[in-house]
Amino acid sequence: MYGMSGPHLIRGSVSLPEAELMWRFSRSSGPGGQHVNTSDSQVELRFDLARTEALPEVWKRRALERLASRLVDGVISVRASEHRSQWRNREAAAVRLAALLAEATAPPPRPRRPTRVPRGINERRLREKKQRSETKRGRSARDWG
Repeated sequence: MYGMSGPHLIRGSVSLPEAELMWRFSRSSGPGGQHVNTSDSQVELRFDLARTEALPEVWKRRALERLASRLVDGVISVRASEHRSQWRNREAAAVRLAALLAEATAPPPRPRRPTRVPRGINERRLREKKQRSETKRGRSARDWG
């Protein structure tokens, strides 16, 4: 894949290793007229996540766990067929795979520390509630008839 638009970074300095990417091409469905019947523009990009050496071990474990439902024998597959050009579909598939791996290898969010509602806010809420209640009670107490 010489000449593709640079290495597709996952995160930091870790990128998709070109040697470990498996490409498959087939005829794409959808628009394209006569062109679509003659060119293999649909791209399927496969990456063996279970056997890769490109990812740090912690990231690999995290990705295998989070992408378990999408993996087939440890291999993740991404398809692209939205462009008429095979080249642009290759780019789209590589970018999609990099984004998927970036999301799957991201560290878990920090646990939320529960906070208390400040006393002043709670008192103000109760005061406004009481005031609203008085307003409504005042409406029904009057003799309108």
